[in-house]
Amino acid sequence: MRIAIAGGTGTLGSHVTTELRSRGHEVRVLSRRSPDHPVDLTTGEGLEAALAGCVVVDATNASRNASAVLVEGSRRLLAAEAAAGVGHHVCASIVGCDQVPLGYFKVKADQERVVAQGPVPWTTVRITQFHELVAATLAPAGRWRLLPVPNARPRMVAVAEAAGGGRRHRRGGAAPGGVEVAGPEFADARQLARTWRKTTGHRALLLPVPLPGRLGQALRNGVLAAGRPDVQGVTPFGAWLAARP
Repeated sequence: MRIAIAGGTGTLGSHVTTELRSRGHEVRVLSRRSPDHPVDLTTGEGLEAALAGCVVVDATNASRNASAVLVEGSRRLLAAEAAAGVGHHVCASIVGCDQVPLGYFKVKADQERVVAQGPVPWTTVRITQFHELVAATLAPAGRWRLLPVPNARPRMVAVAEAAGGGRRHRRGGAAPGGVEVAGPEFADARQLARTWRKTTGHRALLLPVPLPGRLGQALRNGVLAAGRPDVQGVTPFGAWLAARP
């Protein structure tokens, strides 16, 4: 199968690329930096020519101008897919994004709506927070020997394990409503911070940070953790962290 991966050089996209190539698929990596299929979601440049004959996986991320890239970019991507005759669009998203009143999560929820209302049959693969993201967030704080910890209950998963989450839907037809991918364990943020501190050897003080309003309630209620995921990772955060070089 020929599969085009938008954002194929990013954290998730690069793992999806590796996983699909290992299974014998022909993979096209789409990004502004791609030497073979350079595309720009903010303008639509290069899209239609790169999509012919493909299933499309959108693993795009954006730390800046997120709405322009993920929402408006999805509209351009879907329009180009329709013109190229693409029969299946897979959108990587976030578990609970429609319940967290925070900027990036709102953008991801808007992106999901654009996909659901678009012209191409679709599947949304919602994924919980990545081990890699938590470790990258804790590391700078640890250097100051102070770890701000909100009252939250995530259910993290390793990127490499999440990358195969939508595999059966990429092989088959679209599945509106999508699938959820989560890690193997529920843990609160304090447990995760303690695990990180013990495993890395950092001597840092845990500082509880109360989050007020709807955001605090959402995180306390565990909206970032899938209750009954369709696909479940196998590596807990502590084991993943200990295995890192």
